[in-house]
Order: sequence, then C-alpha cells, then structure tokens
Amino acid sequence: MNELNALLLQPSLNPIETLRLLFTYHFMHNAFLAGTLVAIVAGPVGYFMVVRGQSFLGHAVSHAGFAGAAGAALLGVTPVAGLLVFATGAGAGIEALSERDRPGSIEMDIAIGTTLAFSLSLGLLFLRLASSYAANIYSFLFGTILGITDRDVRVIAVTAVTALLLLAVIARPLFFASIDPAVAAARGVPVRLLSYLYLLLLAIAVAEAVQVVGVLLAYALLVTPAATAQQLSARPSFAAALSTLIAVLVVWIGLAVAYFSGYPVGFAVTTLAFGAYLLVQGGTAWKHSHLRQLSPSTIGGEM
Repeated sequence: MNELNALLLQPSLNPIETLRLLFTYHFMHNAFLAGTLVAIVAGPVGYFMVVRGQSFLGHAVSHAGFAGAAGAALLGVTPVAGLLVFATGAGAGIEALSERDRPGSIEMDIAIGTTLAFSLSLGLLFLRLASSYAANIYSFLFGTILGITDRDVRVIAVTAVTALLLLAVIARPLFFASIDPAVAAARGVPVRLLSYLYLLLLAIAVAEAVQVVGVLLAYALLVTPAATAQQLSARPSFAAALSTLIAVLVVWIGLAVAYFSGYPVGFAVTTLAFGAYLLVQGGTAWKHSHLRQLSPSTIGGEM
C-alpha cells in the first residue's frame, strides 16, 4: 500500500467520517455482513461448547475442516463444502468413538486427540497433492473475510439461519443433556441424538468462523466470547445472548482495526476477544479477593 492509500485509511476524530471511510469499499460491506452472521452463530454454539466441556472438540473439528478444504480443492470442489463435510464427519466420529454419557470421559479425550492428529496428517497430504491450489488452501488457515463475495454472504446467511433455527428447537433439552446427561437420559431425553445435532451445529459454526479468522483461530472465536460470558452470568439464556454480543462486538471492532491498521483480521479479532476475557477474569478475581477480605469480624466491627 502506498503512502497516499495509507493516509486515506487513517481514522478521523469525527465518528461519522470514520464510518464513511470504513464503508467506502463494497468488500467491507460484505465483510461486516458476513462477520456479523458468523458471530451470531458462533456466540450461542460456543456457549454450549463451553457448558458441555467440549472446548477441545472445537479445536479438533476446525482442523478437520482444514483437511476437508484441502481435499475439496484437490477434487475441484468448493473448499467450504469439503470443510463442512469433514468437520461434521470428525465430530460424528468423535462422538461415536467416545462415551458422551460420561462427561469428561477419557474415551472422548482420546477420540479427540487421535482425530485431530489424523486430520492434520490428511490436511498435509492433500496440501502436498494439491500444490497448485496451495494459495487458496492457505487462505483457509488465516481467513478470507476481506475477499468474501455477495454470493458468499448469501450462503453464509442461509446456513446461519438454518443453524439458529435448529439451535432454537433443541436448546432447552440440549442444555439439560449437557448439564446432567445421565438424568436427562433417564427422563427420556434423546441425549445421543442431541449430541449429533449439536455436532452438526458446531461444524456449521466452524465452517463459517473459518472464513473470518481462519482454521487456526476459529477455535478462539467460538470459545473466548462464550468463556467470557460465562464469567459474567450464570443464567443460560442471558449468558448465551451475552456471548453472542461479545462475539459481534469483537468482530466489528476487529474488522475496523484491521482495515485502518493493516494487521490481519484474525489477529485483531482474536486479540480483542482474549483481551475481553482477561479483563473479565481480572475483575472477577479482584471481586472475589475483595469479598474474602470482608470477614465477618470486620463487618461486625464496622457495624
């Protein structure tokens, strides 16, 4: 970028002028639309991932998606389709290999670890075989949100609406099955079916998040806002909404920072999300420390 362009991309002290600069180009319109849709899905799906204690599962699914994108490029198919198929398949495979009715089971940890390793090896193989498409495949590692077309936005919108409708249908029984799967199963809740449906939602969320921050950082967009929201509220519905709000805000601010600074979008979004998490964690730790200092004797003396 030459000096003139760099000068034109400097934010103004006038917020209206800054917004005008931010939306000067059509690709930024698409970036904000796609980023907002991705964040709206990632927020609640990520919250359930944290509640279910399956944060590492999101990491494995996103890397399996990279293998799918590489394999799709090798076959001449759209990489997003391959990413979605492999992410869904990896999640279903992990569920089949583990005993989900035992929370935090060793079987699930082993299944996630082995699936992650195998997915990475497949990704390397497909990348080697599809060397002529390496540039397109590498873009999935770091995100391509600034290159999203109008058609991509429409596809993301359809998948986002589908995912949110499915989540709205299964949210209540899914939360019950996530908190106490044994009791939920005893009361007739289809725990196993809900697990597979949730894995489909997670695969969709990963496939969308990859286009914003890439495979390497999709995990952060799913987990960090949800972990932050969980620190702020114990109410499931409010925490899920708060996770969505945090995800949307970090995407919006991250896009603006990347646009005006030239830094990668994935870096900006992830740094903001991590900063918010550290801020909330620090505030929570200070609050607990302050409450511990207020011993009963101290309170009694003040009275």
